[in-house]
Amino acid sequence: MPAAPQSSATQLAYNRLRHMILTGELAPGEKLKIDGLRKILGTGASPIREALSLLTSDQLVVRHEQRGFSAAETSRENFQEILRLRCALESIALRENMQKITDEWIERLVIVHHRMDRLKATRGEDFEREHKNFHMTLIDNGHSPLMLRYCSQLYDLNIRYRYLAGRSVDYKGRKIDKEHQKILDTVVSGNADLATDLLVQHYNKTGAFLTDHIG
Repeated sequence: MPAAPQSSATQLAYNRLRHMILTGELAPGEKLKIDGLRKILGTGASPIREALSLLTSDQLVVRHEQRGFSAAETSRENFQEILRLRCALESIALRENMQKITDEWIERLVIVHHRMDRLKATRGEDFEREHKNFHMTLIDNGHSPLMLRYCSQLYDLNIRYRYLAGRSVDYKGRKIDKEHQKILDTVVSGNADLATDLLVQHYNKTGAFLTDHIG
């Protein structure tokens, strides 16, 4: 069987390392040694170095001059900055989207929400994928690819803290699925002020919980 092209090997290494950092399998501050990662990933050193370089742009890996790479550290201050930026940018994006609502966008949003809702009992990787799809679809009707890219990156940085706090923890009796449904219903109704307020409340409620669980 022919070897995978370098670009494919790099992408595979990037995807696996990104997942390991987001889920805490690679702990904050952990040194990322090439030899050790080669054994874990079963690939060459070059794709791993390239993947780690890409992950520095995602703010998930830190490059140390002459000392290699490490997983980015976490802190309450960092989390609060991520939360503040998410609320600000996604509020702008959602308002812009709702100024030019289309049937196609609403249909996509309803379908993505339905897929997420079907997976809510598992809370597994499939649910996490659709959860992100829902939040990104809320803001992807504004024809602002740069905004969407920043929001996607902030989502990933935020989700890392949720994994570190523990996915199975009790969110103090919150009905998160109902919060998602209410946001969807308000967007469909065309009430931009209320939809934006509900989205920010949704993030701030989770933010307050996670802050208590950040060491």
